Amino acid sequence: MTTLLKSESLLPTWTKDLFDTGKLFGSRLLDFNGGGLEFASRVPSVNINETDKEFKIEMAAPGLDRKDFKVEVENGVLCISSEKEEESNEEKKNYTRKEYSYSSFSRSFTLPENSLPDKINAKYENGVLNITLPKKEISVSKPAKEIKVS
Repeated sequence: MTTLLKSESLLPTWTKDLFDTGKLFGSRLLDFNGGGLEFASRVPSVNINETDKEFKIEMAAPGLDRKDFKVEVENGVLCISSEKEEESNEEKKNYTRKEYSYSSFSRSFTLPENSLPDKINAKYENGVLNITLPKKEISVSKPAKEIKVS
């Protein structure tokens, strides 16, 4: 009896593994959301560095062009997005093959209060989007000087 119970428990595990898209397709190419099948988008990795004078954002986005990016600042939020649609068409004597590819992503960052959003600079080079966000110069107040009363 116990052997039968163990074998019955294999079916739910097998079906769970079958419909677990991470195991079936490797790195989450498909997502099951609300019963529908949707392609998952990949979000580029970001490095953010802070220096005394600026913030630097580096986004790895190979395979894109400058024109594919949209960089906006609104209400203290920096939004970086991209959309790219490609079509390939191959015609041979016996067949015609068309393939379509569409990719998009969007990342948003709340800007720090000491930043200058009007002076943001963005440059795409060698598959990396570099964004420079200058900081406001904060005047350091001098320590209070005591004046002796004579």
